[in-house]
Amino acid sequence: MIELGTTYHRTPDLTLKMKYAYKLKGDGVERFVVFKIPFELDSEANVEAIEFMSNNKRLIHHANFAIHPVEDPSIDIYGTIDSINLNTSRYLYDQWLPYKKEMTYYGGWMPGTSYESYPRDMGWVMPRRGVMLLTIHFSPTGKDEESLNGVNFFFTKNPIQRTVKVISLGSAGIGERDIFPPLLLLPNDVRTFRLRVANSKEDLSVLYVWPHMHYLGKEFKAFATHNNTDTIPLVHIPEWDFRWQEIYRYKKPVILKQGDIVHMYGTYDNTANNPMNPNNPPIVVESTGDMRSDQEMFTMLLLYVSYKPGDENLILD
Repeated sequence: MIELGTTYHRTPDLTLKMKYAYKLKGDGVERFVVFKIPFELDSEANVEAIEFMSNNKRLIHHANFAIHPVEDPSIDIYGTIDSINLNTSRYLYDQWLPYKKEMTYYGGWMPGTSYESYPRDMGWVMPRRGVMLLTIHFSPTGKDEESLNGVNFFFTKNPIQRTVKVISLGSAGIGERDIFPPLLLLPNDVRTFRLRVANSKEDLSVLYVWPHMHYLGKEFKAFATHNNTDTIPLVHIPEWDFRWQEIYRYKKPVILKQGDIVHMYGTYDNTANNPMNPNNPPIVVESTGDMRSDQEMFTMLLLYVSYKPGDENLILD
């Protein structure tokens, strides 16, 4: 039996993992596979931390997981197919559509990420019944491997007074079409792309940011402006490393008021001087939203709660 373990400071209260290890062929093909993992608990549970785990993270380019509540007992969460290879069988996804009427939370993992934990009294509520749809982007490999993956959940008896939410900016998210210039890298290009996104929602108290680029990334910088004058630093990674994509946690919440503008700048190096460039000689690299490893991305996730007066002085534990 393959045990996934944990890097959190205690044993998980719940682990949702694949029904069986996926047999990954060593044919050099990257694969996108979605695994359905149903669950039924005695009651709802307050979540203080989550953690993606795998018996071999080296095989994985990235992972995403969505928690979908399915309270209607007439909807069978067990009888449908357990996994779908999106490369070959995307049409089978329709049988899972009854599960996707609602989504409680959306998380993920990228190389270098540890766990996602929340300050006291913050978090989200795990539904009593539902499914987790776990999407694994398998990197190409040259030998047959087995991959077993899942998510650890850590519950708390403290009531969740403020719900943590996630928003994605840039590639595959809000403002994707506004990246300027369009995210396309010609051979021997070293180029900077930018994105401006206005906060059209409520006032936000941002807890963490999570930047994402692929192998050609060189530098990532983001800040916000208030009334086009005050500058609010968000994150700056002067030397991007695809292998180290940790969540960046703030000591105090960063307040983004409605109307504030988030500015993102990403510099990419598509030359032979970039030791992480998978192509020698360099080739044209696009960004079409498929998130393949031979494409690029320019993304930043914000984990936040709705703003309350006094959040400026809140110390995050």
